[in-house]
Amino acid sequence: MYLRSSKWNNARRSRRPSNPLKIVGLIGVIGVLLYLNFIIVPTAPSLFSATPTATRSPESFINEAEAYFDEGKLELAIASYQQSILADPRNPANFIALARVQIYAGDYEQARLNAENALLLNPNNANAHSMKAWALDFMGEYLEAEAAVKKAIEIDPNNALAYAVYAEILIDRGNFEDIQTAIDLSRKAQNLAPNTLETHRIRGYMHYAVSEYPEAIREYQAALAINDRLWGLHYSLGVVYRLTGEYDLAIQELLAAAAFNPKSADIYTEISRIYLTLGQFGKAVQFAEQALAVDPSNPRLHGNLGATLYKNGEFERSIGELALAVRGGTTAGGIPVQGLPLAPGRVADDYYSLYALALTKSDQCGQAIPIMQLILSNIEEDQTAYYNAVEGMNYCRAALVTPTPTTAP
Repeated sequence: MYLRSSKWNNARRSRRPSNPLKIVGLIGVIGVLLYLNFIIVPTAPSLFSATPTATRSPESFINEAEAYFDEGKLELAIASYQQSILADPRNPANFIALARVQIYAGDYEQARLNAENALLLNPNNANAHSMKAWALDFMGEYLEAEAAVKKAIEIDPNNALAYAVYAEILIDRGNFEDIQTAIDLSRKAQNLAPNTLETHRIRGYMHYAVSEYPEAIREYQAALAINDRLWGLHYSLGVVYRLTGEYDLAIQELLAAAAFNPKSADIYTEISRIYLTLGQFGKAVQFAEQALAVDPSNPRLHGNLGATLYKNGEFERSIGELALAVRGGTTAGGIPVQGLPLAPGRVADDYYSLYALALTKSDQCGQAIPIMQLILSNIEEDQTAYYNAVEGMNYCRAALVTPTPTTAP
């Protein structure tokens, strides 16, 4: 049995004729909806998505890096130059500028790599060869550095930077016969570019190398007049002031260097030695400890701290630090230290001989005598270390033959 339909459904309805204009309009509306759904909607940004920003130009990063460099913010300058390279990786000048800042920041290996990146883009770029040579010089690779800087001069005989770098290489190589050549090269750089930072810097270094300290001070001050935010210039000027006995000015410059680069152990070591010279042993110990905190694996820094502790009368502590400098070992924090081989100069005078003397003053002649014998047998030409070893041996001999007092029964 089937249910019957409503009477309304059974009623017959009349049909009106179709309107062609409506049909065309309906087709048009459908077409618009399809276009919106498949074309516009997929490409439209979401209401909650970030608005795209315009890409920065390489020049804006370069300007930013130069401003950071002028402010002494070398790490930020490096980061901005790296961004300029990402924006324009085919421009060798960006790699050269980055290498220059990395040299001032002390990152010589990366500076060399970026100079070589510039040379990949342009093998005949004299500045790139000069920067590579400069980085190699700081790394102690003097033969490679000299070859690179000679190539720079061959490409551009009027490149002042190349002559400045070449002079520095000859000074650092340490051959006395190179000094006059280095002087001539630094003057050549001065004639070509008398007012650049690198020219004043090399002239200051040149005068320092030949012990013309007033002239060195004048050149470093001229370099600082160009950029007084570079820690290396303050450090160099502080060292020269120390050599001239102007200790207050030296400390002032070295503290300025530390403000721009608190991670340099050399700065704190120099300050420590000044206070040691002034007889302010407590402050000398303080800055020697700051230097060691920067680089606790460095045996020379342990030796420097040990020497200052010895001068301050802290013999037991000095023995521990000097032992690490001489014999090597492991620090209290578990950091390994490689001992220094005996050599004339500071290693023998301050580390080996003071280690032996500290042991004698602590009644440990059994450990001191082998060290003093080593000094006497190997570096007789070092008069300071030799004298200290003789005095220590005499002290220990006297202590061994002196009878120990006994208590009467």
